[in-house]
Amino acid sequence: QVQLVESGGGLVQPGGSLRLSCAASGNIVSLRAMGWYRQAPGQQREAVATITSGGSTNYADSVQGRFTISRDIAKNTVYLQMNSLKPEDTAVYHCNAMSYFNSYWGQGTQVTVSS
Repeated sequence: QVQLVESGGGLVQPGGSLRLSCAASGNIVSLRAMGWYRQAPGQQREAVATITSGGSTNYADSVQGRFTISRDIAKNTVYLQMNSLKPEDTAVYHCNAMSYFNSYWGQGTQVTVSS
């Protein structure tokens, strides 16, 4: 089992920045990738950014160049630095961790971009 705890969401004005954190605990040696997903009201959950155990990253087209996913291996934590935020980035952001057999989710953190 893997437990994920997100933090860092909040209200920010358009053009602002936020950094989300996802702390993992449990059987983390089994993980092969971690990532951030988001779900806006009335919409399906979508992938935002992922990072593999080897350090390879991938981003949704809508956030490319604005968001950066990174990790601190010593702290078992993955970050999502979000810059130049837009109102359409408003959503609940969920951390995800994948092993070869399971997918784990955090409880989610709300990000609201509004003036």
